[in-house]
Amino acid sequence: MATDTFCDQLPYISVPTFLYKPKTDPTTCEHRSDSHESTTISKSEKDAAFPGILIPLPRLDSMVNVLTLAARDASVAVGGPSWNVRLGRRDSTTASRSQANTDLPSPFAGLDALISAFANKGLSARDMVALSGSHTLGQAQCFLFRGRIYSNGTDIDPGFASTRRRQCPQSGGDSNLAPLDLVTPNSFDNNYFKNLQQRKGLLQSDQVLFSGGSTDSIVSEYIRSPQTFARDFANAMIKMGEIQPLLGQSGIIRRVCNAIN
Repeated sequence: MATDTFCDQLPYISVPTFLYKPKTDPTTCEHRSDSHESTTISKSEKDAAFPGILIPLPRLDSMVNVLTLAARDASVAVGGPSWNVRLGRRDSTTASRSQANTDLPSPFAGLDALISAFANKGLSARDMVALSGSHTLGQAQCFLFRGRIYSNGTDIDPGFASTRRRQCPQSGGDSNLAPLDLVTPNSFDNNYFKNLQQRKGLLQSDQVLFSGGSTDSIVSEYIRSPQTFARDFANAMIKMGEIQPLLGQSGIIRRVCNAIN
């Protein structure tokens, strides 16, 4: 989950995972989203992101600082909330793909497993539901939701399942993409929760948030009050940003995201 083994991982759910991958150009860092599409962030682009800082602040040029700020600003850019970001975080001297994969909750997880995974990082069930609301944006690959849309289960709307099957056949097409929020996939809003109420959650780990369990009431609250959702999301992002940060003399300021200085 949220540790500072950067280029390995960044806070889960709303912020994509950063995984190390050897590249021809050592000045770039691969950025993998939930859809497994990749972009790169170069050191020159990173350094250009914060020109002309006029007030005394901790160094901003660690990758973890830049990317944490970018996550906040991306939320604002698509109509989501803003929140205060604590600066001064430093980058890790180690990296572990297996640790990142272990910490990230599974898209096939049940409610109890999700609550436990978040609790292990000091986050409440309410934090978990709020952070899951980041799935108002983004896409998922077919192989992550194929089982759900072909299950003929009572927890999925038949029309929604039929729509999703058009781009996700029972065989092949594993990397085909579908929006996590079919209604407003490019806006930060509370439609994600409305979808769950209608049994239109794309991933199993989405729909279990509204399936007769302990988090149903939170989902219903966020449907009634998008302001409450936005407030709780911002607060949960702040809490997640405080999970095991490297501060002071701990860690390093990486000159290249995917390599130790």
